[in-house]
Amino acid sequence: MGSAIMNGQSAVKNEQVEKRLPTAGLKVPAVFCGEEWKDPFDSVKWETRTAVIKDESGGVMFEQKDCLAPTAWSQLAVNVVASKYFFGEMGSPQRENSVRQLIDRVARTIADWGQQDGYFHSQADSQQFYRELVWLCLHQHAAFNSPVWFNVGLFQRGVNGSRGNWRWDVAQQQVERVENAYEHPQASACFIQSVADNMEDIMDLARSEAMLFKYGSGTGTDLSTLRSHRERLSGGGKPSGPLSFMRVYDQVAAVVKSGGKTRRAAKMQSLKVWHPDIMDFIECKAKEERKARILIQNGYEANFNGEAYSSIMFQNANLSVRVSDMFMQAVEQDQPWTTHWVTDPQHLGPTYQARDLMQKMAESAWFCGDPGLQYDTTINRWHTCPHAGRINASNPCSEFMFLDDTACNLSSLNLMKFRQTDGSFDAPRFQAACRVMFIAQEILVDRASYPTAHIAENSHRFRPLGLGYSNLGGLLMSLGLPYDSPAARGWCGALTALLTGSAYLTSAELAAVKGPFAGYEENQTDMLRVLEMHRAAVEKIDTQGPANLQKAAAVLWDEVLEAGRAVGFRNAQATVLAPAGTISFMMDCDTTGIEPDIALVKYKQLAGGGMMKMVNRAVPLALQKLGYDEPQIAAITAHIDSRDTVEGAPHLRPEHLPQFDCAFPPANGTRFISWRGHVQMMAAAQPFISGAISKTVNLPRDSTPADIAETYRWAWKLGLKALAVYRDGSKESQPVSTSSDTSKKAPPPVSAPRRERLPDTRQSITHKFNVVGHEGYITVGLYQDGRPGELFITMAKEGSTVGGLMDCLGTAVSMGLQYGVPLSVFVNKFSHTRFEPMGTTGNPDIPLAKSVADYIFRWLGHQFLPTTAPPTSPAPTPTASPPCDLCGSLTVRSGTCYLCHNCGHTMGCS
Repeated sequence: MGSAIMNGQSAVKNEQVEKRLPTAGLKVPAVFCGEEWKDPFDSVKWETRTAVIKDESGGVMFEQKDCLAPTAWSQLAVNVVASKYFFGEMGSPQRENSVRQLIDRVARTIADWGQQDGYFHSQADSQQFYRELVWLCLHQHAAFNSPVWFNVGLFQRGVNGSRGNWRWDVAQQQVERVENAYEHPQASACFIQSVADNMEDIMDLARSEAMLFKYGSGTGTDLSTLRSHRERLSGGGKPSGPLSFMRVYDQVAAVVKSGGKTRRAAKMQSLKVWHPDIMDFIECKAKEERKARILIQNGYEANFNGEAYSSIMFQNANLSVRVSDMFMQAVEQDQPWTTHWVTDPQHLGPTYQARDLMQKMAESAWFCGDPGLQYDTTINRWHTCPHAGRINASNPCSEFMFLDDTACNLSSLNLMKFRQTDGSFDAPRFQAACRVMFIAQEILVDRASYPTAHIAENSHRFRPLGLGYSNLGGLLMSLGLPYDSPAARGWCGALTALLTGSAYLTSAELAAVKGPFAGYEENQTDMLRVLEMHRAAVEKIDTQGPANLQKAAAVLWDEVLEAGRAVGFRNAQATVLAPAGTISFMMDCDTTGIEPDIALVKYKQLAGGGMMKMVNRAVPLALQKLGYDEPQIAAITAHIDSRDTVEGAPHLRPEHLPQFDCAFPPANGTRFISWRGHVQMMAAAQPFISGAISKTVNLPRDSTPADIAETYRWAWKLGLKALAVYRDGSKESQPVSTSSDTSKKAPPPVSAPRRERLPDTRQSITHKFNVVGHEGYITVGLYQDGRPGELFITMAKEGSTVGGLMDCLGTAVSMGLQYGVPLSVFVNKFSHTRFEPMGTTGNPDIPLAKSVADYIFRWLGHQFLPTTAPPTSPAPTPTASPPCDLCGSLTVRSGTCYLCHNCGHTMGCS
C-alpha cells in the first residue's frame, strides 16, 4: 500500500516537472547580450592588428596584416586565431581576416541548424541564442574545440569539400556517406575506435586512424581484443600479437604527419592488465627510447622530429595500461597475477607478481612518461550505458571515456570570466553559459560527420558531449588560495558540480523537446544510478570551499534528478576536463584545463613582434585578496619580475608563500606543488565529471620509480579514472637507484673535505657554441683518467659584466669538481635554467637551449656523463619536452600532450 502511494506521488511529481520543461522548444533569455547591443559584435571595441608568428631564430613563419580583432584580445589570442582558424589561402578572396567573420560563421550556422531542426520555441529564441553564443565567444567566456573553428560554416560560405565521412540521416534513420565534407563537417576532436581480432578489421583501423589524423583529430583504441603472440591461429601457426600491429599503426601516424600535417599525431593505445603480452606492452616504449639514445650518441639528431626518433617505434602514441580493482588489490597484498588468453580465457598465460608488473610500469614511466594507468573498474562503475557494452578505451588525452566507436565534441568555459571584482563567483551566469554551450554542442551531433559509419550511428544513438572548463589554476591564484589546499579543492568540487549539473539539466530540457537519446530506455536505471552518485558526491565537497556554491550545486542536482526521472536525458555523457590548450590561448586563459600555473612570470607577445616579460595577472589580484596595499603589491611584483620567484620578496608573509606555488620550481626558487596536490585536485573534480580528466601529475626530478608506483596506487584509492605522470627532467637525468640498502647503514664518520688538484700539465677539450647568435667557448681541463676537473667559459662580444659572471661560474664549478662534487649534480642543477638569450644553437645534440647556462651544462652532461644505465635502473633519454613541430619553440606538458606558448600549437586533440 505504501509503495503504491509513493509511486503515485512520484508520478504526480514527474508530471509537475514535465509541465515546467520546454516541450514546445527551448526558450533563450537574454543573459549576456541584452537589447543595448542590437548587434552583439558592437559590444566590444575593434582594432586592426598584424598577426605574426616567429620561430626560435626570429624568422617569420606566419604573417597576416590587417586582421580585425577586439581591442581587449591579447596578441597571442589574435595570432592563434589568425594562423589556425581563419579559413582560406593567404591572398585569396575566401581568406578570412576578422574575428567577427570567424565567430559569426560558426555561431550563425549552429543557430540556423538549431532552428531548422526544431530545437527552439520560436525564431526569436533562435536569434537570441545566436546573440548569446556570439557574446560568449567574443568576450572569451567560452570556446569550442578546434575542429568546430576549422570546419563549421564553410559550406554556408560557399566552400566545397570531398566525399568521405559518414553522417546520420535523420529523415531516413540510417547512416549515409557524405557527398560534401563541409556540408556536414567533422566537429569532434575526440574519438574512440574498436578493433576486432581479424586482419580486415586491423587494417580498417589503420585507414580510419589516418583519416582522423588528416582532419586534425585524435583517436584511441584498446588492443586487448587482439590475441597475444603466445596463442594460436585458426589455420595453424602463431599470431604476431598486438605489438606487431602497434608498429603498423605507429608508421601510419608518422606518414600522415609527414604527408602535409605539421601536427603530431594524437592517439592512445591501451592494453588490459590480464593480456598475456602485458609485460611487452609496458616495456616497449622504454626499449625504443634506449635505441634512440644509442643513435644520438653516435651523431644522429636528438630532437623529437630528428632522425634518431624517426627511426624507432611507438613514438606517435600515448600508452596506458587498463588495471582492475582486483589487480590493484593484488599489488597491495603482494599476490601473484595470472594473465589469460584472448581467444580462450580459460587458457592461462604468464604469471607475474602483481608488484613486479607495477614496478615495471613505474620504471618505464619514470624513464619516458609511458605507460599511464586507466582504472578500468572505476571507469565502468560510473558508466551510464552498461547495457550497450563496457567502456574499454579513451581518446588520446584520457578525458573522453565511453563506448567503442564513439566521438565527442568539446567546449570549454573560462572560469576567470565569472569571477566578480570582490572575488565571488557568479554561479547563475556560469550556469547560463553552460546551457548555451551545451545546446550548441548538441545541435552539432546530427549535423556533423564522422570517419566511420559505426561512429556516426553511435554518435546519434548516445550523443555524448564534453563540456568542460579552463583557467582553474588562474582563478584559484587570483583568490589567494594555494592550489594544494582544502579550500581550493572545495572550490574545484563545487565548480565542477555546477558544470556537470548545468549540462545534465540542459540535457533533460533537450530530452523534453527532442526526446531522450536512443539508448536511454535500456540504460535508464543505470544512468539514474550514476547521476545519483554525482548528487551524493556533492555532500562530500570539502567544506573549506565556498558554502554558497556547494548549496547551489545541491539544489541544481536535485533539479537534475527530478527532471531526468520525468523525461530522461538527451545525452549519455555531458562533461570532460580536457587539456584545452589552443582554445585556452584563444580565451586568454592564464592556465589550461584543471592545471595550476607553470610559472609566475610569462612572456607576452607584442603586436609589433617580440616578447615582453610580465608577471601573471592573477598575482596582483591574489596579493590584493590577501590584504596587501598597493606599494607592497608593487614591491612584491617587482621582485617576481626581476627574480622569477616570489621567494624572498619584500613584505610577503611566510604563510602566504603556498598561494604562489606553481607546477615547477622557479629558476631562483625551490617551492612547487607536490604530486599529491595534483592528484588530490583531480580527486576533487572526478566525482562530477562524466568522463575523466586530462592532467599532468608533475613529480620532482629526484623522484624514484617507487614514488611513481605510489602515485598510481594513491590515484586509484582516491577514485580517479586515469592518471599520467611526468617527472621533471626525467629524460636527461642520470639513473636513480631504487635500492634502499644504503639508507639502512650507519653514516660514515665525517672528515674534512680534500681538494684533488689537477696536474700542472693537463689535457683539455674546447668547444665552441652559439645560442641565437651569442657565441662562446667552453674549455674543460681533465684529470689523467679523463675526468673533468676545471671549467673555463669565455663569451665573445658580450662585455665585461657577462664575461666576469661566466668566469666566476667556471671557477665555482671548478672548485666543486676538485672537492668531489659529482659533475651530475651541476648538470642536474643548472640544466633547463631559463633566461635570455634562449633559442636555437646549431648543435644537433642540443638543438634548443633555454639559456646559455642550460646549454653549457647540458653539453657537459652529454660530453662526460654515462649514457647507459645499469640493468636494474631505467636509462636516460635526451629530450624532456619536444620542440613545437610548427615553430620550433620548446613545448610544455599539457595533460598527456604538449603545448607551445609561442604559437599556440597543441600537439594533441583539443
